[in-house]
Amino acid sequence: MALDIDRYAHVESPIQRWDPRFKIAALGLFVVGIALIKTIPVAVMALVLAGLILLLTALPFHFVWHGMSFVLIFLLPFFIVMPLSYPGQSAFEVLGLGFAWEGLRLATLIFTKAMAIVFVTFSMFGSSRFDVSMLALQHLKCPKIIVQMLLFTYRYTFVFLEEMERMFVSMRARGFIARTDGRTMKVMGHFVGTLLIRSFERTDRVYKAMLSKGYQGEFHSMVTFSAGGLDGIKAVIVLIMASALVALDYSGVFNQAVQGWY
Repeated sequence: MALDIDRYAHVESPIQRWDPRFKIAALGLFVVGIALIKTIPVAVMALVLAGLILLLTALPFHFVWHGMSFVLIFLLPFFIVMPLSYPGQSAFEVLGLGFAWEGLRLATLIFTKAMAIVFVTFSMFGSSRFDVSMLALQHLKCPKIIVQMLLFTYRYTFVFLEEMERMFVSMRARGFIARTDGRTMKVMGHFVGTLLIRSFERTDRVYKAMLSKGYQGEFHSMVTFSAGGLDGIKAVIVLIMASALVALDYSGVFNQAVQGWY
């Protein structure tokens, strides 16, 4: 099932009521701050703060977990690959491969920071309609071409998946059963080719329809923004947290703790 990140954008919360322009700007800078962190203790602090922000969105747990499961599938192998492939002195060997504590430390840092960034991303885009978030990006002077690409990619990902599901249903109705043989590979090759051709044809039809309705490369909407003092206060609080994390990380307070890993 596809992850439509704005499915619960209607849920009332302090983050949902935050002006999208201030929210994207502040949380975007918070993500930049997380990316700059180089020590695990500060990264854990960032993860806790990102988790608290996510809790304030009041998004359902099952919805967030569904999205996080895809991220975990990608990140967990880091704990195996990096300790066994990190260049440098090995502490011991596992199945003939050297195990480096520094590799494990780096994998932990990447995992923690990535989880924190995903939490913030859910808070940023899960608490507002996606089209409203794109309009907010446009108001923040983000290049129009990038806004258009993000909007169309998100919208037509679901159209693409629906088309793919219809084709699978049609194949199964005709008696197709996937097996590990040459015939299945041939059928799947035709499937992919047909899907790409249909996607291209749909893209051409959509583009011509947009041109006939006056499309000129700009995102227009009836949505209007109205920011208040509370929106600015929320943004300042988030920026203070981001600055504090970066300052704490670069102060070297946790250097001794980090060295204890290896």
